[in-house]
Amino acid sequence: MASLGGALVVVPLSTLDLWTGSTPEGRIGGTGETVDDYDRACVIHDYAALITVGENGTQALVLGDEPSTTCYLPEHRCFLRLYYADDDDELIADAKATLAHEAIEWQECGIWEIDGPAVLMDSVYPGLDLNTPNPDGILPDQAPIPLGPGRWRVRAARIEHDRNGMDLIQLLPTTPNASY
Repeated sequence: MASLGGALVVVPLSTLDLWTGSTPEGRIGGTGETVDDYDRACVIHDYAALITVGENGTQALVLGDEPSTTCYLPEHRCFLRLYYADDDDELIADAKATLAHEAIEWQECGIWEIDGPAVLMDSVYPGLDLNTPNPDGILPDQAPIPLGPGRWRVRAARIEHDRNGMDLIQLLPTTPNASY
C-alpha cells in the first residue's frame, strides 16, 4: 500500500479511534496552528519511530516520512518499503532472501509496547474514517498487522542490491508472550 504523500503509520486497533490524522486545525493538512497526529507523523525522518496516540500513552509506529509503497511480510514480522525495483515480486523475493541469509546492519528504532493487533494506514486519515468510503465510494488503503500483545523491538535497515533497493522495518519480540 502507499500513502497520499505523507507517512504511513501502524496504529494498535485498541486506539484506532484516537488517531486524528490530518485535521482542519493542523499545520500541514489544515490552516491552523495545532499540531495534529498527521503533523507529528510527518516530522519523522528516520526509517521508523514511535509516537503517542491519544493521552493514555499508547504508541503508534511511524514508517518514516517517505510515501514509499509498503507491504508487511508476516512470516518475518517485517515491513518492506520500496526504494527502487523493476518488479514487485522480485523485490519481495529479494527481501525474504535478505532477511533469511544476509548479515544486515540494523538501526535500532525503539521498543514498541502494544496490546494486540494493529493496522497499517496512511497517517492522513483519522482512525474512525478507515471504514468510511470517500465520495467516489473507495475506502482508505489499510492492511491488518497481526501482532499479539507485548513489547516489540523495532529495527530498520536500507538494503541496496543491483536491481532492488528496500527499507526493512522489523519487529522482534522482547517479551515471552509477544507473538503474532
